[in-house]
Amino acid sequence: MKAFLLSVHVLAAILAIGPVAVAASMFPAAARAAHLVPDDPRKNAVPGVLNRITRVYAVIGIFVPVFGIATAAALGVLGDAWLIISMVLTAVAAVLLVGVILPAQQRVLGTGTPDRRLAMSTGLFNLLWAVVVVLMIVRPGSTTGAGR
Repeated sequence: MKAFLLSVHVLAAILAIGPVAVAASMFPAAARAAHLVPDDPRKNAVPGVLNRITRVYAVIGIFVPVFGIATAAALGVLGDAWLIISMVLTAVAAVLLVGVILPAQQRVLGTGTPDRRLAMSTGLFNLLWAVVVVLMIVRPGSTTGAGR
């Protein structure tokens, strides 16, 4: 059961968080390109598609912490500091995505005016996930030897 939970957790992270990270990162540049050429229907369609990908995969991304917590419980590591830090960083990333990035994308789509802070917020979101991934691999105090 542990292997199943861990497999689903890792697959969900790759298949859900990956597209969010990529689409959200591409959005600011696509919005700027669309703003520069307002008569190009192809360039103007791209930010909307990237926003849709970000929204849909953000919802699917809920499975990542759900299966992560289930995996941690099965492994008996729910109280480990590295996991608690990972869960806090995951929550911060989720708040950043739902409270800052998605609303900023919607504003850009509504006004057509690029938001320079959006790229910074997206970079911070991706940095948080990178730290979580490193913590999941290194796991300080782990007996796997990955952190030595």
